[in-house]
Amino acid sequence: MRFDIITIFPKILESYFQESLLKKAQDKGLIKIVSHNLRDFTFDKHRKVDDTPYGGGPGMVMKAEPIAKAVEFLKSKVKSKKKRVILFSLRGKKFDQRAVHRLAKYDQLIFICGRYEGVDERVATDVADEELAIGDFVISGGELPAAVVIEAVARLIPGMLGKRQSLEELKGSYPVYTKPEVAIIKNRKLRVPKVLLSGDHKKIDLWRNK
Repeated sequence: MRFDIITIFPKILESYFQESLLKKAQDKGLIKIVSHNLRDFTFDKHRKVDDTPYGGGPGMVMKAEPIAKAVEFLKSKVKSKKKRVILFSLRGKKFDQRAVHRLAKYDQLIFICGRYEGVDERVATDVADEELAIGDFVISGGELPAAVVIEAVARLIPGMLGKRQSLEELKGSYPVYTKPEVAIIKNRKLRVPKVLLSGDHKKIDLWRNK
């Protein structure tokens, strides 16, 4: 599976993608993650990616044409028709586990990472396939949302995780404990629940479900 990130800061996520499971998956050839500098797709000598908004208003708006050019170029890199172009936006659909399963069915995901005061609306209407939001809060750009989506989707790719149990959705929805059996915290002895020490997996499952 291929993930393409269109951004004006192509190195901003490098260190994250070169650690842990994402690095191992890339080394195995299970996934490919590539960041692309939007300025490489500009038309002028100043490599301008933004301009003032029509109708007035604060800040700058990212131009539509360089983004459209970048998307078309990246689409040509994958022969499969199973491609999806995603624009991160506050008004987008909320990203959840159902969306993770849906996006995992594609062979290529292209992420448009906005900055400044937003992206020309023609990108949303005529370039992107959908708009996504990872929460009801404002951050400076789409790069962190792209990393969140990549990590969540990559987990579902066969061979990505060592144990099938690790695919358990919403892991951590029940309490988990590890050694020692008795931990001293704030001068208190805090014990692991007895049921987890019983070896009775039926009782343990019931406890976790409860």
